[in-house]
Amino acid sequence: MKREITAVCAALVLATSSWLTAAGEPEKPKQGSAEFERLKTLVGTWQGKADIGQGPIEMTMQYRLLAGGSVLEERVFSGTPNEMITMYFDQGGKLALTHYCMFGNRPGMLLKSSDTKSITFDFDKTCGINEAKESHMHALSIRFDDADTVTTSCKAFMDGKEVPDHATTLKRVKT
Repeated sequence: MKREITAVCAALVLATSSWLTAAGEPEKPKQGSAEFERLKTLVGTWQGKADIGQGPIEMTMQYRLLAGGSVLEERVFSGTPNEMITMYFDQGGKLALTHYCMFGNRPGMLLKSSDTKSITFDFDKTCGINEAKESHMHALSIRFDDADTVTTSCKAFMDGKEVPDHATTLKRVKT
């Protein structure tokens, strides 16, 4: 009986150590859609001025890859009460995003179109937001002006009404 217990324990230790060794090895990042691969080039810090209807303000956006390279996190207004996060990911082979907004909601968007210079998202009606009543981000476009310059434009709704969008040009912060 002691021999059987010892053999089972030894097998468990061996299996666990093999699993831990394999888990410690970095996996190769998954290849995403062409649009997601393009977004991955944003990793780093970007700065510019944004006008969200109250005059120009300094804006810093930070991008980083998470979950083995399968999710791109965008963080803006970091460390403030208005901090927001947008997570970009492939869903069924097509680029999508979830925006965690300072309004306390999380609109989802799906890829609408893309070309060599831009990626455009539009509202996902299945995300659970009442378009007519909830203030929310409704659409987003990202234009890749050059390797170190992007221009973003966001369409938002406030109290069921579309508000004018404001383009924001961001420059990559070189370290």
